[in-house]
Amino acid sequence: MGKKICGTNFPLSICFIVVNEFCERFSYYGMKALLTLYFVNYLHWDKDLSTAIYHAFSGLCYFTPILGALIADSWLGKFKTIIYLSIVYVIGHVVKSVGAIPTVGGRDVHIALSMLGLILIAFGTGGIKPCVAAFGGDQFEDEHVRERQKFFSIFYMSINAGSLLSTIITPILRGDVQCFGGDCYALAFGVPAALMVVSLVVFIAGSGMYKKNPPQGNILLEVCNCIGFALKNRWYRWKHEPRRTHWLDWAEEKYSKRLIQEIKMVLRVLVLYIPLPMFWALFDQQGSRWTLQATRMNLAFGDAFSIKPDQMQMLNALLILVFVPIFDLVIYPLVSLCRIKIMPLRKMAAGMIFAALAFGAATLVEINVVKTVVDPAPAKNSLLQVVNLAGGDASVKVLGTNLFPEPIPHFQDSPTYETLPLEGPAKYAYITVTSLGADTECNQRFEEEEAYSLILFPGPAGTQCKLVEDYIMKNEDGNPLVRFLNTLPEDLNITVGTELFNVSSEYSVSLNQTVSRGAYSDVTCCLKSGECSKLDLGLLDFGAIYTIILKEESGKIVAHKTEDVKANNVHIAWQIPQYALITAGEVMFSITGLEFSYSQAPANMKSVLQAGWLLTVAFGNVIVLIVAEGAGLDQWKEFLLFAGLLLGVCIIFSIMTCFYTYVDPEQLEKFYLEDSGKEGDDDDKKKKNNDVPLNKTGKGTRL
Repeated sequence: MGKKICGTNFPLSICFIVVNEFCERFSYYGMKALLTLYFVNYLHWDKDLSTAIYHAFSGLCYFTPILGALIADSWLGKFKTIIYLSIVYVIGHVVKSVGAIPTVGGRDVHIALSMLGLILIAFGTGGIKPCVAAFGGDQFEDEHVRERQKFFSIFYMSINAGSLLSTIITPILRGDVQCFGGDCYALAFGVPAALMVVSLVVFIAGSGMYKKNPPQGNILLEVCNCIGFALKNRWYRWKHEPRRTHWLDWAEEKYSKRLIQEIKMVLRVLVLYIPLPMFWALFDQQGSRWTLQATRMNLAFGDAFSIKPDQMQMLNALLILVFVPIFDLVIYPLVSLCRIKIMPLRKMAAGMIFAALAFGAATLVEINVVKTVVDPAPAKNSLLQVVNLAGGDASVKVLGTNLFPEPIPHFQDSPTYETLPLEGPAKYAYITVTSLGADTECNQRFEEEEAYSLILFPGPAGTQCKLVEDYIMKNEDGNPLVRFLNTLPEDLNITVGTELFNVSSEYSVSLNQTVSRGAYSDVTCCLKSGECSKLDLGLLDFGAIYTIILKEESGKIVAHKTEDVKANNVHIAWQIPQYALITAGEVMFSITGLEFSYSQAPANMKSVLQAGWLLTVAFGNVIVLIVAEGAGLDQWKEFLLFAGLLLGVCIIFSIMTCFYTYVDPEQLEKFYLEDSGKEGDDDDKKKKNNDVPLNKTGKGTRL
């Protein structure tokens, strides 16, 4: 008998297991929350490749639990499997963190270390996933059923707590701590690595208290062998022997009727699993597509604080804690009062509908989000805006056409970028500028798929032109981009927050640099001679790209701000409905699906259904990978496609459930006891081989 907690029937060893799970889930979700922005901003992958790799990793994390279960049940046992694969897990975290240090090698080294780290993490987290909860359950005596149930409640609460805290904390470490001249991904990945080390140490610390059951063989292997034997036997003997009622009956020569009957019950549930990956294809995009959507939204909640785009994922963990009791104590009882029979498969279908509605809401948000985005120029075209610093209003003609029909006011830029056709990869274009009653011509070279600003400024012979290349892609972390245009005859150094801008004299333009969102009323601007003054830049908002024109007025340097790309004007709060809908869908789909699966399978087959359930998550991520890399759709169209696909799958699933009969596995033992005590003719035997135990009412309940 192991030590108990304060005279209760709870083993002291479960404290180590719960703490271990909290730390492990913190390390996993904290690391995963950062991945998409890490791929985009640090490895400089495009959004589609970043999404594909993110879901490839997520899918691998749900394929590897089968391997972990086989190792634990057939070879090492749960305790040693958790220890060894946790070591692999820690190594993966360390490698991943080292890959995020800019001074360690070049880009290829960073990619190689990141991918190696993610593979090791996937094998670690996936391998221990089926072991930890089951190992915790093993600590209880058979008669302590209620205590075991309470343990699982505490265990899953620790999972949600770890997920919630990590998705709040690690994005703060990434964005608010600066290291190596930018976002501190090394620290943000290093903290989850440290938590995984703590998880391993805590688990080992309790080793002397654990109840360790030896490996007892893996039922999944036995099921696969039985199915394989049945298929093989049928292939070789079906022409020479009478036809059997069910194809699994061809395994009767080697396997017991009980096992065959149990596999039949499992397969009936597994067939219902076929449409389920589509739900997970939508659900797991919270960490990829929805995070990327958040980077193009206004993340500020007044002047008090701003949220990080990768922190929005914490809403799912938070809402789960809120929605589960609301659904169990309020919604389901109210629906029952309306005399609507709430069957598990109905709940799952409703969950699919809610997930589809979540992506409908995401589509509406995306349509409004892209209104502030400047689309890149297509092939054989370029984009052009005009910044008028000449003495008065200016009219501009390009290649003899009124590309800008309205005169551009002094010290302003054109309202939008205009598309300039080039009829080839590059072209010289004659530009006619009319200002202060005089015409000026200039000839500039444009290249396809580029954006430019044409700067008009006064010169000795009238208005002069200068063409500068623009960067029009919004910052992937949501922060504004800033550059300075210096009209003074002396070089300038400007400090904005932690960023230093060096800009030459005579209408030169600095490079675009990222600054944190905020109001800048006390920016230091120093002449090359050493004289410094203060600038008021006002609010530099999320998603905007600014050109700040510096001019001397009344003996002072004054800043005039122009907005090349407009700030994000859709608030991040508009993502809350889609998170609420997808979480409601998860409560109805995922929790109900697990309960349904366990209720419809014999006790020794529950691990087989768990493996099947995890595979639906894995294949769901594969679907996203394929669509992200292959579809090439605008983001709002992709969201709409996923919503439509899930609604179609929901219809198919609902039709399939009409042919499903609920069973009561608890009657299986009684069923076989009666079967073994009867003597009958061949018809009776055939009936007994193929009947399925029904529910407690004795009737097959249909959806």
